[in-house]
Amino acid sequence: MSAVTTAAPGIRARHDHALRITAFVAGTLYLLTFATSIPTLGLYEPVLDHPDFVLGAGSADSVLWGAFSEVVLAFACVGTAVVLFPVARRQSETAAVGFVVARVLEAGLILIGVAALLSVVSLRQEAAGIDGADATSLVTAGRALVAVHDWTFLLGQSLMPVVNALCLGYVLYRSGLVPRIIPVVGLAGAPLLLASDIALLFGAYAQRTPAAGLAALPVAAWEFALGAWLVVRGFRPARPA
Repeated sequence: MSAVTTAAPGIRARHDHALRITAFVAGTLYLLTFATSIPTLGLYEPVLDHPDFVLGAGSADSVLWGAFSEVVLAFACVGTAVVLFPVARRQSETAAVGFVVARVLEAGLILIGVAALLSVVSLRQEAAGIDGADATSLVTAGRALVAVHDWTFLLGQSLMPVVNALCLGYVLYRSGLVPRIIPVVGLAGAPLLLASDIALLFGAYAQRTPAAGLAALPVAAWEFALGAWLVVRGFRPARPA
């Protein structure tokens, strides 16, 4: 009996240390998603906003850096799901699986969008000396690939965060592993972002407009706050499931 009692504090300490590492890694990955997602719209500006980009106008370097940034973003998205799954599963296996699936889908859609824009860069490299009807066809193909990126952005980086906020927010609110105000922001912001996504789908307003940005702000705030809290403070003791 005394040996068990003596060993228990050591086991508990190792468990707490492992949980702290999990929280730190998950928080770092969440912050990495911010560091890699925020600059991309600016880096992609030459290809997204200039139809003649595919004909060789301007430099392609910023687009390549944007693509690299989004590849890192995709891996960071999957990383958050892998790291947090064991923690979330203790509270709700259904919500934990939903979070992982949504995060993996988000990463996959991001990579499809990256491939579309890199295809524009490839077309651009073949555009030297092309003019007339061929140039018009090339611009049309480039805009079609940009449209693929825009739709994958809507489905991946706007719709999937709604599912992420609902699944992970539910787990964290129920468990008390972080201050409840953090998941509350995510749970409240998810319906707002979903409504905005539906409005975008039906053309009420365009992507990259102030209305779309404001609708995404609460979910963005919840993800940033979660990442910062996990890095600085880690998980609180969980309440009974």
